[in-house]
Amino acid sequence: MNIIRLGFNIDHVATIRNARGGLHPDPLRAAEIALKAGADGITLHLREDRRHIRDDDLARVSASIDAPINLEMAVTNEMLGIAIATRPHAVCLVPEKRQEVTTEGGLDAAGMIETLAPFVARLKDAEIRVSLFIDPDIAQVEAAARIGAPVVELHTGTYAENYGHEAELARLASAASRAAALGIECHAGHGLTFGNVAPVAALPPIAELNIGHFLVGEAVFLGLPVVIAEMKARIVAARHETGVSQ
Repeated sequence: MNIIRLGFNIDHVATIRNARGGLHPDPLRAAEIALKAGADGITLHLREDRRHIRDDDLARVSASIDAPINLEMAVTNEMLGIAIATRPHAVCLVPEKRQEVTTEGGLDAAGMIETLAPFVARLKDAEIRVSLFIDPDIAQVEAAARIGAPVVELHTGTYAENYGHEAELARLASAASRAAALGIECHAGHGLTFGNVAPVAALPPIAELNIGHFLVGEAVFLGLPVVIAEMKARIVAARHETGVSQ
């Protein structure tokens, strides 16, 4: 009842590999290690410019991993074809700009209803669970419901940049509660660390946290199994402290 899951994003393992070329470090190996250490699923973002994960990474992970795979992707016909061919457990639709270093904000679901509704329907027809990566805004959550998305992932970047400001946590709590009231499963991610993850993990409607950059960076110092186990322990402890059953 109301469990909280940890999705490990392997993108920045690929970033390190791509910086020099070749095959090392292997994102698939990172995924396997993370799952053994306590991660519940694997997230990867196949960007249009392939700056992180490449098509062969997606193919190898899909063929080798039994745990849920969450494919982050832009709303394009190319990505729709890849998703339908690959059939990951879930697809998270994200905004994407070539000039950005990382995803800078949520998808404008409220302004893209006519575009997103048929796109989401195609993915659902392929039996792929669909999530929309949105800012923690009530209007965006309600738009996701109108579009027919069963899941939203709340962008926690502003919260992470303003950690300690109660207003940002309140925005997340309000959006998560509205999602739950509409029957939408709520995830969260972006910029989460050991230091700021507990308040988000403690929000009862949050079912999953997707974390990548911090875990890959911290693994340089402590090792990947250690940081995955530590993050999982922290989010589970935060959930227990709210009195919500696991």
